[in-house]
Amino acid sequence: MSEGPAVRSGAVLVMGEALIDLVPVPDEPELYRAQPGGAPANVAAGLARLATPSWFAGALGGDGFARMIEQRLVSAGTELGLCARSELPTTLAVADPGPDGTSYHFHLQDTATFRLPDHSAVVDRFAAVYVGGVAAVVEPAAGAVAATARAGAERSLLVVDPNVREDRTIDPEPSARRLRELCELAQVVKASDEDLARLWPDTDPDETCRRLAGQGRLVILTRGAKGSTAYAGSAEPVSVPAVPVEVVNTIGAGDAFMAGVLTWLSTNGAHREGGVAGLSRDRVEEMLVLASRVAASVVAQTGTEPSLPDDDLG
Repeated sequence: MSEGPAVRSGAVLVMGEALIDLVPVPDEPELYRAQPGGAPANVAAGLARLATPSWFAGALGGDGFARMIEQRLVSAGTELGLCARSELPTTLAVADPGPDGTSYHFHLQDTATFRLPDHSAVVDRFAAVYVGGVAAVVEPAAGAVAATARAGAERSLLVVDPNVREDRTIDPEPSARRLRELCELAQVVKASDEDLARLWPDTDPDETCRRLAGQGRLVILTRGAKGSTAYAGSAEPVSVPAVPVEVVNTIGAGDAFMAGVLTWLSTNGAHREGGVAGLSRDRVEEMLVLASRVAASVVAQTGTEPSLPDDDLG
């Protein structure tokens, strides 16, 4: 990339996994639909759909699923110049939707998905660096993610969404430790109440958010249908209700919300204006409203591609 074209202003580097979600077909539980997924890939595609330049720094394999993922990212407008390539197969995540959300069972051994290089050298060419998800805790990707995150915190705006996943293939203790360390590094943390309860089980999520924000961060807590709350530095938190829609799908809603947050930060230059922890209450509310509308656009449809009218992105 150092010899390639300059990255456009406001671009976001998104580092992590692109995989295939196997999702039960409604009314036909014995059938599963293959759809591109992975929180970072969803965020990268969502940013591009919202007209925010995004570079996906993941890894694609040599099978038909990888071609499906690539087509999805390219059609969204995501740049793949930093994406690694391998002949190994693609990770599969078998979705198990339930009344309390969707859990996943991963098939990730010996796959291309986690063969990520360290991108520390290029982080200063981006307005923000996003990390999180399974790649942040599964080797060999985890080491590269941590190194890139440290550089991003020093030379860009590091945004972390821990996106905690529990599975028999993922050791919970070292995984939680890695994700806590990333949250402590970040200038912006976006997490669900479930994420925080898993990472800091002995502390109320609100208390965790206040502690992280009090150290000079912007912390965004999502509670699904109960809406979202942002904690900017030591200021009192700002809450926004979820946009009421008829729920069709919840997969990818949190990633769409994250894309909305990143789009607002990038579009408004908030990463340059005195730091995200110093945002006014009005600006924080504006950000949450946009992100909530982006998330609602996914919840109201089948699939994970967000959208918003152009006049909402200014």
